[in-house]
Amino acid sequence: MKNLLSIFVLITALSLSSFVVADDMKAKSTDYMPSLITATPLEGRQLAILMVRKTVGTIQRDGKTKHAVRDIYEGDPMMLMRAVELVNAEFAIIAVANDYWR
Repeated sequence: MKNLLSIFVLITALSLSSFVVADDMKAKSTDYMPSLITATPLEGRQLAILMVRKTVGTIQRDGKTKHAVRDIYEGDPMMLMRAVELVNAEFAIIAVANDYWR
């Protein structure tokens, strides 16, 4: 369990430090985020979730491993809270970019 928590912390650190995608991945990926500007806070939250999911998917490319870890943190409240913190961090950036939807 400590190893999985360590892996999750590493993923968190990488995603918060603007993890740079390898050149070959850039060529294959589509621009799922052409702008941080959204019409509503709900769209901003959905974008934040998408950003976190794409970051994790970019770092952990093996689907079986990704799903195995998901099965573990799905039942661990502390790991779920860490995932929520990642979404909150991304949402805060989006909110600033949208001038808090004023």
